[in-house]
Amino acid sequence: MMIRSAIAKRLVSSNSSSSSSSSSSGWSWLCQKTSSSRSSSSLVGQCLNDDNNNNNKLEFEFDGIEKTSKISSSRWFHSASLGGGGGLPSSMRAAVFREPNKPLTFEEFHIPHPKSGEILVKTKACGVCHSDLHVMKGELPFASPCVVGHEITGEVVEHGPATDTKTIARLPIGSRVIGAFIMPCGNCSYCSKGHDDLCEDFFAYNRAKGTLYDGETRLFLHGSGKPVYMYSMGGLAEYCVVPANGLTILPKSLPYTESAILGCAVFTAYGAMANAAEVRPGDSIAVIGIGGVGSSCLQIARAFGASDIIAVDVQDEKLQKAKIFGATHAINAAKEDAVGKIMEITGGKGVDVAVEALGRPQTFLQCVQSVKDGGKAVMIGLAQTGSVGEVDINRLVRRKIQIIGSYGGRARQDLPKVVRLAETGVFDLTNAVSRKYTFEESNNAFQDLNKGNIVGRAVIEIM
Repeated sequence: MMIRSAIAKRLVSSNSSSSSSSSSSGWSWLCQKTSSSRSSSSLVGQCLNDDNNNNNKLEFEFDGIEKTSKISSSRWFHSASLGGGGGLPSSMRAAVFREPNKPLTFEEFHIPHPKSGEILVKTKACGVCHSDLHVMKGELPFASPCVVGHEITGEVVEHGPATDTKTIARLPIGSRVIGAFIMPCGNCSYCSKGHDDLCEDFFAYNRAKGTLYDGETRLFLHGSGKPVYMYSMGGLAEYCVVPANGLTILPKSLPYTESAILGCAVFTAYGAMANAAEVRPGDSIAVIGIGGVGSSCLQIARAFGASDIIAVDVQDEKLQKAKIFGATHAINAAKEDAVGKIMEITGGKGVDVAVEALGRPQTFLQCVQSVKDGGKAVMIGLAQTGSVGEVDINRLVRRKIQIIGSYGGRARQDLPKVVRLAETGVFDLTNAVSRKYTFEESNNAFQDLNKGNIVGRAVIEIM
């Protein structure tokens, strides 16, 4: 899809090519449930406030980082050389989710082997995302045990056997790469039409079963040989296997760490703005929930030439930073009527596009109420399984309101464009990443995310 803004020419060219500390023992994640049938616009404030006020309840605590096996400091190497003559180690570490509300455990695995059309990547960095947190808290059912982590950067170290020559030429050994969390198969009915975000195999195998597209995982424990499932590529690991269609080149001008967020937070925002909302210059935009994805939506909206860009949250710190990312107005929904304020800013009409980036029934309702006649309400926030959103059916019908779901971008088309936005400086990576953690601090990272202590996006450095 062509970009409808002043940055189009810059993007077209691309188509050619500190952590918190643990202090107490035991874990106690208390998962709140939200339910409300009220339609008042104050609900957005109440919903976000409830989340904020319950941060202490949601806090999980642990005594150190659990390990189920000791990792030897020395590793032997395979004799087969790669590129510059280096070899692969015999084992690797990965962070494993085993049961809800328990800490990730660091376990030792055999080095995974890619199959045809797949790439083995030495992971450099992995973003910290609420989707992983939903799985870890049992709010999104997923096969377990599994390795979480789904927005990665890294280096190509091996191609699967019988991988086609075009893929090998595009992603040679030693290439710096970034992975999209939606990894298209390239062959299903949706992929063949360019709708990578609806890839049948990705949802039927990876999201439904925790495997790649032959129905098998690539992860096996080093000691027992038992299989462990993969959330996307299972990126919170020293090595991961990624279908080649889910990878694009990361330019040397971009850092491994900050660039990790391009594969999910920015990729999701781009899909929402370019494909679902089809934002045009001059459009008015409201974004409800200014986390990693929501703040990325602000930047993409600015890049596409939106006029009024309204940020809605309950944390002043997030709203203050939202102005750096392009917000022209900021609404603290804990202090004022969010929908009423949006109507005031837009002269009583509402916005052309409202984006819900939180995943709550209350904010779903507010998103729909915020759009003008004929406007688009785009939902990108994942919710707890079973959550239901309400809508005024008569207004939906009479005023031609469009409610659109958007899970992410289209890897083969959109990921190179997202990278180009960062490479040209249109997307501000430096300010978007607010926290960095070491691999061993992974549990701390998700603890901070759970408590609402991360403004923007956090990244775990694995290299």
